[in-house]
Amino acid sequence: MAPEDITLKLRDVRAASGLSLSKVAEMTGVSKAMLGQIERGESSPTIATLWKIAKGFQLPLSALIGSETLRDTPSSDVFRTVTFPGSLEVKIVFPFDPALRAETFHVNLSPNQVHDSAAHATGVTEEVFVLTGELDILRDGEWVPLQAGQGLRFAADLPHSYRAGEQGTAFLNMHHYAQLDALAAIG
Repeated sequence: MAPEDITLKLRDVRAASGLSLSKVAEMTGVSKAMLGQIERGESSPTIATLWKIAKGFQLPLSALIGSETLRDTPSSDVFRTVTFPGSLEVKIVFPFDPALRAETFHVNLSPNQVHDSAAHATGVTEEVFVLTGELDILRDGEWVPLQAGQGLRFAADLPHSYRAGEQGTAFLNMHHYAQLDALAAIG
């Protein structure tokens, strides 16, 4: 993913909301300096930073990393891969759809890789379906083991983690959003 893609999305979202960098920093917990660097294309945000921004604006992740809402039409953004160095590789399968209040990603984790995820916005539910390998998901303080062909639905508005098995893993990760307040602006 090119840093300018995130730059444009963050700038567009902030402009549409009419908020200052200071107010966005307060809403998201991301420093004003970092937000400014992202907007100017001087810094590429981590996946954790993007989630903080999305949560602060009450937007789905693909509102910041994807393009317009896609429904029943092929696009270059479908299956577009976004790599966060030292973290996750996320492929957009279906960008956020306001009618469904959902988005779907294909995620790869390296062998034994652990990814900790902060709580998402209130009411967000995740569904994970393992395509290859083994995956453990930490939810409610307990690791739940999954094999290829198995899935799990859980509340993602609490901190949670993913842990790949010894062969690594690939899984589909669907996010379902309960709150629609800020979503109309991107729909």
